[in-house]
Amino acid sequence: MIIKNNTTKLFVTLTFLLILPFVQKQWLNLYSLNINDISFYSILYYLSGAICPSLVFINSLKNYTYYDFTKNKIHSLKIIKGKRLLFLVAINLIFLSYLIADYIYINFDLIFNLFLEGNNVPKPDIPQLSFFIFLISILLIFKETRFLLKKMILVNFVLISLYLWHLQINNISVDYQFYLYRYFGLNDLNLINLFILVAIEISFYTWSFISYKTNLSDWIVPKPQKGDFIPFLNIFIFYFFIIIYYSIIT
Repeated sequence: MIIKNNTTKLFVTLTFLLILPFVQKQWLNLYSLNINDISFYSILYYLSGAICPSLVFINSLKNYTYYDFTKNKIHSLKIIKGKRLLFLVAINLIFLSYLIADYIYINFDLIFNLFLEGNNVPKPDIPQLSFFIFLISILLIFKETRFLLKKMILVNFVLISLYLWHLQINNISVDYQFYLYRYFGLNDLNLINLFILVAIEISFYTWSFISYKTNLSDWIVPKPQKGDFIPFLNIFIFYFFIIIYYSIIT
C-alpha cells in the first residue's frame, strides 16, 4: 500500500494539539477577568474551538479518504469470495450506512434543540431508517459519491464539535431532549463525537479496501496483507492525541 502520511507534519500537528489546550486556558483566564465585555481574548477563545475540528477535517480528508491499494496477483488461497464476501460486504455496508445516517441525525437534532427550540426533529421510524440506510449504501458503492459522503461526514463532525464548544462555553446542559443523550454513558460529549467518527473512519477504510477498483465487479477481494493494517494504526495514533486534547480542555 502507498503511504502518503507525512511523519514530520503529523508530529508537528500532534505537538501543536498538546500545547493548544494550555494556550486556550490562558485565553480563558484573561477572558474571565472581564467576562461581561467582548475582548480580544474572548474572541480568541471562542474562535479557538474551531482549530482542533479543522485539523481533524484536513488530516482525515488528506490521509483517510483517498486510499490506494496495490493489486498483487490473486492466489486461490489468499482471496475472499462467495458467501464469505457477501457477508463481509453486507455487514460493513449496513453498519457504515447506519453510522452515517445516525451521525447526520445527531447534527440536525442539535441544531433544532439549540437554535430552534420547540421544533424537534422527529426520530425516523424503522421504514424511514431503512430507506436512509439503503440510500447511503447506494452512494457508498460509487467512488465519487463515496468521497462526497466522506466530506459530508467531516463537515458534520466540525459542526457538531462547534455546537459542543458552544454548549461548554455557555454551560448548557444536555438532557433527554437531545438525541445525543442516548450516548450519555460516557459523560463526555466530545468523546462521543470522536468515537462515532473513529468508528466511521475504520468502517470507511474497510469498505474502501473491499470495494477497491474491480473487487466487487469481479466478486473477489484479496486477503489483507500486513501493510494494509498500517492505516488502522495511523488512525488510532492520530485520534488518540485528539482524545487527549479534549480530555485536557474538558
